Amino acid sequence: MKNIQLPMSPETARELKLGELVTVSGLLFTGRSRLHIRAVEEDIYPPIDYEKINCFFHVGPVMMKENEDWQVVSCEPTSSIRFERYGADVVKKFNLRTLIGKTTMGPRTAAALKEVGGVYLSKIGLSGNSLRKQIKKVHNVYFLDELGKTEATWIYEVEEFGPFFVAIDAQGNNYFEQLADDVSQRLPEIENELGIGQDYEFTEVNA
Repeated sequence: MKNIQLPMSPETARELKLGELVTVSGLLFTGRSRLHIRAVEEDIYPPIDYEKINCFFHVGPVMMKENEDWQVVSCEPTSSIRFERYGADVVKKFNLRTLIGKTTMGPRTAAALKEVGGVYLSKIGLSGNSLRKQIKKVHNVYFLDELGKTEATWIYEVEEFGPFFVAIDAQGNNYFEQLADDVSQRLPEIENELGIGQDYEFTEVNA
């Protein structure tokens, strides 16, 4: 399993294979819905050097202050597909090469990652409590008073953070889309083996 030093280069991103397990080490920034909306619609965003910190972690962490230092209580990745409306614009605006989250993202974000030479990394069976142990230092926070701890942007220094798997590669291929296509192709054969007729229809359930 590769440990990738952040910031990730486009050359490193393009070498990563779909489904490959990786960890990352270095600096990243966090954000959720408010970062996406404000950056795209209002041109308001954290004053970060995005060449040095080009890894965006989709998370609303649980934070606690001890004396003058912030500590991460939990940092469970949040579902990334809900950011698809703004994802491509944020990737291109900041020239991001690494996105980390949960589940997948859509075709616009995949195309943007292909354009800049970046990847989307998705969580496996990890808990936010486990991931917090790989955060070595909280360097800074932006918009804390305005947005609160969950929606604020935090700067973390991480070491062998993960593992995650490459869910969208730098060529724009999507692991979950390919998996869905594979399931669709194999489903008739599986249904035949189970004796399920071609005219079978699932029961419609009214919510």
